[in-house]
Amino acid sequence: MSTATPTHSDTRKALNKAAPVADYLDRRTGVGKVVREFARKVFPDHWSFMLGEIALYSFIVLVLSGFFLTMYFVPSMGHVTYPEDQLPVTMQGVGMSEAFASTLRLSFEVRGGLLMRQIHHWAALLFVAAIVAHMLRVFFTGAFRKPRELNWVIGFTLLILALLAGFSGYSLPDDVLSGNGLRIADGVARSIPIIGSYVSLALFGGEFPGVDIIPRLFTVHILLVPALIVALVTIHLVLVVVHKHTQYPGPGRTEKNVVGYPVLPVYAAKAGGFFFVVFGFIALLGALVSINPVWIHGPYDPSPVGAGAQPDWYMLFLEGGLRLMPGWPEFVIGGYTLSLNILIPGVVIPGVLFTLLAVWPFVEAAVTKDRGEHHVLDRPRNAPVRTATGVAVITAFMVLNVAGANDILATHFELSLNGITWFLRIMFFVAPVFAFWITKRICLSLQRRDRELALHGHETGRIVRMPSGQYLEVHQPLDDDERWVLVSYDADRMVEIDPAEDENGVRRPGYEKDKQRQRLSRFFYEDRIEPVTPVELAEEMAAHGGHDGEETAIEEDGGLRAAFDRPEQDEPAAITSGRDERNTPASS
Repeated sequence: MSTATPTHSDTRKALNKAAPVADYLDRRTGVGKVVREFARKVFPDHWSFMLGEIALYSFIVLVLSGFFLTMYFVPSMGHVTYPEDQLPVTMQGVGMSEAFASTLRLSFEVRGGLLMRQIHHWAALLFVAAIVAHMLRVFFTGAFRKPRELNWVIGFTLLILALLAGFSGYSLPDDVLSGNGLRIADGVARSIPIIGSYVSLALFGGEFPGVDIIPRLFTVHILLVPALIVALVTIHLVLVVVHKHTQYPGPGRTEKNVVGYPVLPVYAAKAGGFFFVVFGFIALLGALVSINPVWIHGPYDPSPVGAGAQPDWYMLFLEGGLRLMPGWPEFVIGGYTLSLNILIPGVVIPGVLFTLLAVWPFVEAAVTKDRGEHHVLDRPRNAPVRTATGVAVITAFMVLNVAGANDILATHFELSLNGITWFLRIMFFVAPVFAFWITKRICLSLQRRDRELALHGHETGRIVRMPSGQYLEVHQPLDDDERWVLVSYDADRMVEIDPAEDENGVRRPGYEKDKQRQRLSRFFYEDRIEPVTPVELAEEMAAHGGHDGEETAIEEDGGLRAAFDRPEQDEPAAITSGRDERNTPASS
């Protein structure tokens, strides 16, 4: 059997048939202008920019698989007895809620139900992980700076919503693990002074566990949180387009252009293919790696207590904080119990960490008094305090995660549970400080190395003898592009303030506020390495006689065009440089 190959005329006929439809939509919606404008946008080509796309694609998989699960899940806490003729055998004749029974039927009776459950769960874990990784990339590279502060707050809110979506979905099956998680949530809510009991009452509709929590969580999980996520993702992407895409420092990349691939056809094809890669990876996990086998744990019963009861990874830090906190800080004041042993690890510590994360862009802007727009990203080494702070927070988070699995460590490695707990209590205070110090030292050392590299070039290992008898190592000079990356950044300095009193001896208003800002600025920028200046580089080259081909870079005014001006050479054929356009796609 032979197949006919489409001809050019066939293609033209197909386009002619589609033209009236496109014209109809364009005249009534103006979509043609939007498509033309968006199609010419340029996106930089770097793997780290795909982290946000992984989060978006994981959310799409979550929505699609959630539609399927919603068809069969029964969000009710009504008591039923599991039938004797249905799998699994261990659950036959056991009393349970309708929510748990429907989860078992979905896993064992519905065709493809277990696969969809596991795809949904793995997609949720990847969704949160991708958001966290994306925000870390934004944080360490300074992509949150003006004009993207609002987009940072939106991204932070999306992270909170992702945690809420994960917790509410994890609690729906009403098994032992999810029930224990809800019990912890009830305890944390009740630990809040004055309003705690009212929060618990509003959440559970009465005393724990009540009969309303599963239907309420179901509504939150499938309606409220997804709607908010969709709305914020839309705003987030719109701001990404409005602000223009950030890009890493490199040849031809300035604050006024974007170097990368156009949306159509290159980037759209790459993004579409990447979606199927993410979807395929999640599907493989769902098919091959078991997760949340609720039939092993059984329906919720507050009496079973055992090792190995951990929540999903993104809530493990909260579990770890509760395990590390001693039980003695609980006081009765005026007949009311103040449970600091739950309030501090369950509310205060997460509140401090998340608040610091949310307000960081504004704190950094206040310290630097930087009012300019930034579209070229920082190298993390050039912002040592920011990088060190991020590593310190990650270290504290990891200590809490390890603490959440202290029972697993004790049983598997035959260690003392109390010994592990005390060690982690100490490390929670010591490890972040040490991580901050060592990270800052590493960043400063890398900056010093960059200075040496910019001034002297690469070591070659070749030793030559000078006519004077002196032995010197020959250094290979840097090319213009490589030197530009090393020196083309502005080193922030400590804030300088006016004296406390003016020339007439009158105390200046606002001095105390300025003094506090200066102290904070000193913490950020007291230790810094200045980038190489044109004069320094010219003097270094003159002192060593220069290198072949480099003398032409020295200008009459002592500057260096090749070192400190952006290179003007053409980009590779696969790269296109965007014009000075405000609407080029941006990465938050």
